[in-house]
Amino acid sequence: MKNSTILGNSTLNVNRIGLGCMGMSEFYGSFDETESINTLHKAIDLGVNFFDTADMYASGANEKLIGNAFKGRWADVILATKFGVMRGPNGEWLGLNGQPAYIQKACEQSLLNIGTESIDLYYMHRQAPDVEIEVIVGAMADLVKQGKVKYIGLSEVDAVTIRRAHKVHPITAIQSEYSLWSREPEQEIFDVCNELGITFVSYSPLGRGFLTGAIKSRADFEAGDFRLSNPRFTEEAINENIKFVEVLDQIAEAKGVTKAQVALSWILSQNDSITAIPGTRKIHRLEENLGAYDCVLHQADMELIEASIPKTTIGNRY
Repeated sequence: MKNSTILGNSTLNVNRIGLGCMGMSEFYGSFDETESINTLHKAIDLGVNFFDTADMYASGANEKLIGNAFKGRWADVILATKFGVMRGPNGEWLGLNGQPAYIQKACEQSLLNIGTESIDLYYMHRQAPDVEIEVIVGAMADLVKQGKVKYIGLSEVDAVTIRRAHKVHPITAIQSEYSLWSREPEQEIFDVCNELGITFVSYSPLGRGFLTGAIKSRADFEAGDFRLSNPRFTEEAINENIKFVEVLDQIAEAKGVTKAQVALSWILSQNDSITAIPGTRKIHRLEENLGAYDCVLHQADMELIEASIPKTTIGNRY
């Protein structure tokens, strides 16, 4: 299995298993910045170079954490960040913004937060419904011309939007939730990415931790964990969705690997360029995730997964 790929329409050579950094600053219960920085440093030591953040993660604190961690090591890092979801000074949600002036301002603030002169991959996090995609991508293209951004991507968009965007400026990556319990991108997104030479980036590839088998009930969450308000993590949903984990466990046990490694290997097996950005704050989980490169799924394994994995997931993604 290939460990790296060139992101679509770019010169960026990234690991196919990167590191999602959102949980290092918010959303998944308590966190420790020192532990997170140690994990970020260890990731580089293990050869990981693809890191993912966004300006809305803890209202810029996640970008600042990454900027602090990677001082003096930017030659080893390909960083993606995002704009579009506005937060207030106290973390309050202020909606979506796709106006060109806002995009320019958001990018400049991200550069300050991170402490770099250019962002490798800049995503539209979500599309503001009142701004046409051509206007948004036009503003992103201006950032490329200014040298503030190298390449651009989109997150959680449909195939029609991707085609419209790509006509304005080449799109490098499409990021969407994708895992064994979130397979919607297979319907159209994979086809358009293949046609236009765009790399698909899977976020939450381990089902926000559920597919690892670590979550057996709501009692496994700390107070304040956003999954407690997620429809897929009600007690009823957990009890039904555990069927996904049981199939992974069967394959993992037979191979002497972990459920997380099977779930990640399955994603990487979809095509030679797809990448995944599982998030973790802990070094041992990082090392476990990277072990997916050595987890080979044969045709019989893929067929078993296809035949045994439930066709529907209980609970919406959000």
